[in-house]
Amino acid sequence: MIDFSLDPQLVELRDRVAAFVRDTAIPAEARDVSEHGLDEGLRRELQDAARAAGLFAPQVARALGGLGLGMREVAVVFEEAGYSLLGPQALNCAAPDEGNMHLLSVVADPGQRERYLAPLAAGVVRSCFAMTEPAPGAGSDPSMLRTTAERVDGGWSITGRKWFVTGAEGAAFAICMARAPEGATMFLVDADSPGWRVERVVDAMDRSFPGGHCEVVFDDCRVGDDAVLGAVGEGFRYAQVRLAPARLTHCMRWLGLARRALDVAIDRAREREAFGQPLAELGMVQERIARSVIDIEASRALIWKCAWALDEGRPAHHESSVAKAFVAEAVGCIVDRALQICGALGVSGDAPLARIYAEVRPFRIYDGPTETHLWSIARRAVRRRTSTP
Repeated sequence: MIDFSLDPQLVELRDRVAAFVRDTAIPAEARDVSEHGLDEGLRRELQDAARAAGLFAPQVARALGGLGLGMREVAVVFEEAGYSLLGPQALNCAAPDEGNMHLLSVVADPGQRERYLAPLAAGVVRSCFAMTEPAPGAGSDPSMLRTTAERVDGGWSITGRKWFVTGAEGAAFAICMARAPEGATMFLVDADSPGWRVERVVDAMDRSFPGGHCEVVFDDCRVGDDAVLGAVGEGFRYAQVRLAPARLTHCMRWLGLARRALDVAIDRAREREAFGQPLAELGMVQERIARSVIDIEASRALIWKCAWALDEGRPAHHESSVAKAFVAEAVGCIVDRALQICGALGVSGDAPLARIYAEVRPFRIYDGPTETHLWSIARRAVRRRTSTP
C-alpha cells in the first residue's frame, strides 16, 4: 500500500527548507535580474547558505555530500524548495543538473562518477543535457535523432546541431545523445572539447535557468572511448532512466511555485475590497481559489504515487506521464487564476505572478509536451483493455 504519512524527521526537514526559502531565497529574488538565470555569484552565495543550513543536495547520496533522500522524501522537500525559483538553485536540486546527477549515479562508471558526478553534486560545476534538435531532428520523437557519432582513431567524432540545451552557456560538460552505428548512444563531452561550441542563447520567455536555453553545435567534436556513458547503442534506454524521474521532479518544484502563486492571490483577495466587501467573499473568486486548492491536492497525490512507484524500483513510465500531463496543465491554471484574481497587480512587476507565469508556461512543453504524454497514456490504456478477457 502507498503510505502518505510523513516521518517526523522528514517533517522537520520540510519545515527547515520552508524557512530557508522564506528567509533566504525569497529575499534574494530582487537581486535575480540577469537575462538568463541567476548569475554565478548569487548562485554560489545561495548554495553556501544552503550548505550552512544542512539542506544542500537533498537527492544526492550521503557519500557525495548529499542527504540521501528517496523519491517520496524528495517530493516533499522539492515542493518546498520550489516555492521560490531560487530555492532549487540554492539546494542544488534544479534542472538540468539534478536529472544529470541521477543519470550519472545509475549509469556512469567509477571514473566518470569521480570526474563528472562528484563536482556536479558538490555544486562546483554546472552541466547540460543535449538531446533536442532543430527540425527535422529529434524533439518529441527521439527516433528522429540526426546527430551522428562515428568511430575514429582514439575515440569518436560527434557531428550535429542541438537546441534548447538548457544551461549550456557556462556548463562544464554536456551529456550528448548521438546516433552511433549500433544505435543511439550517450557521450560525456567536456565544454572545452574541440568542435563543441555554443552558437547562441535562445530568446525564450522563461529565464530562470542559469546559462539559458542554447543552440549548440558539434562539429567533428572528438572525444575518447572513455566518454561513452554506459554502453554503445543503449542511449534511448538510458534516456528513460533520466526522463521519468526528471519529469517528476519538475512537477515537484513547479507545484511549490503554484502554491506560492495561490498564496499571493489569497492574500490579495483578503485585503482588496470591491463592491463593499473583500474579494475573498465574492463567489467567482472563491471558485477560482477552490479549484486551485483541488488542483494542488490532486497534483501532489499523483506526484507521491509516482515517487512511491520509483522507490519500489518500478520504471514508472505510466505514472510519470500521468503526473507530468496533469501537473503541467494544473500548475498553469493555478497561476493563471492567481493572476486573474490579482488583476492589474498580477500583471505588474510589483507582484511575482507575471514572472511566475512566464516561467511555468513552458513546462507544458518541456520534458515532453502534454499532447505526447496524453498519446502515450491512451495507447497504454488501449493495450491494457485489448489484453483483458
